Amino acid sequence: MAKIDKIEQLTKNHYLSMYHLHGVNSKGHESDYMIASRSPDADGLKIRTRKDSADGVVIYSLYGEKRDRVVLIRQYRYPVDDFVYELPAGLVENGEDFHTAAARELHEETGLTFTPIHAPEEFEHPRFTSVGMTDEACGTVYGYADGKISDRFMEEAEEIQVVLADRAEVRRILREERVALICAYHMMHFLSDPDPFAFLGVSH
Repeated sequence: MAKIDKIEQLTKNHYLSMYHLHGVNSKGHESDYMIASRSPDADGLKIRTRKDSADGVVIYSLYGEKRDRVVLIRQYRYPVDDFVYELPAGLVENGEDFHTAAARELHEETGLTFTPIHAPEEFEHPRFTSVGMTDEACGTVYGYADGKISDRFMEEAEEIQVVLADRAEVRRILREERVALICAYHMMHFLSDPDPFAFLGVSH
């Protein structure tokens, strides 16, 4: 296994900072590696903490009396200079539980209210989002959304359109649109099972 012998912080940003790592792997190969992290300092990097704590949360929610629509957002993303379909998501505030963050973020991005399902830990546990570039990990929270769509609580920096997609629209989006990977996997699952939450194994 590689050994990291140097960590240098290159930038400090409120939401994302850059770090330079130097390490040597088990074959003796030296590497200079750049990573982005939600941690504001090197001590908070998962390299140091060894904890897969949730930096953010992803919300997989169903909508409607028949629970036959999935709540999606279509959000402008600077890295691709385009709109990308995603699940509602956001950062966990300092000291905040990611389940609490889920309800807050869904409301901020969509105006909808959220009723979570208390799923087994293995389905919610924080997972790495793009581990080749970042140590960011996000928990997943499942549940039901209701109410009326509103942009009243959205941040000014965000360009988000809320989409309540039925299965026909989900299929079209997967064929024709740009979609974030985590969202795409859940959309595929939504298409394949009449009860999208059956795999959680809980009554709801």
